[in-house]
Amino acid sequence: MNFQVPQFIEVEDKVFGPLTFRQFIYLAGGGGLAFMCYVYLPFYLAVFPIVGIVALSLGLAFYRFNNQPLIGFMESVFRYHLSSKLYVWKKEAKKPLAALAKDTPEAQIVVPKLSSSKLKDLSWSLDVRDTIK
Repeated sequence: MNFQVPQFIEVEDKVFGPLTFRQFIYLAGGGGLAFMCYVYLPFYLAVFPIVGIVALSLGLAFYRFNNQPLIGFMESVFRYHLSSKLYVWKKEAKKPLAALAKDTPEAQIVVPKLSSSKLKDLSWSLDVRDTIK
């Protein structure tokens, strides 16, 4: 029995020409808010909100931050700043090196002291890796 597996499920459908439904809603909402500012406020007061609204709607529609939409990034920023933060540090007692050497066979390898030749050290480390594998 053959089944068709859907592909490209991350890609949204283009509904309004080159725009997806979500992009169209962001642009239409931003345009509507900008128009309302233009109608109800004097022009010299409306310029700054219009620029901000248009920039935000364009960013929401088209900008991607770390390959995620801007709205997801903004949501993460708001959640981070509004949530309570509790940083707890608990110091854990470390095992002594002698106990580690007895537990693991890799730790029983004798490490030579630093020599004057870096080439000898490099060749020694390569030889040890080959014997461990």
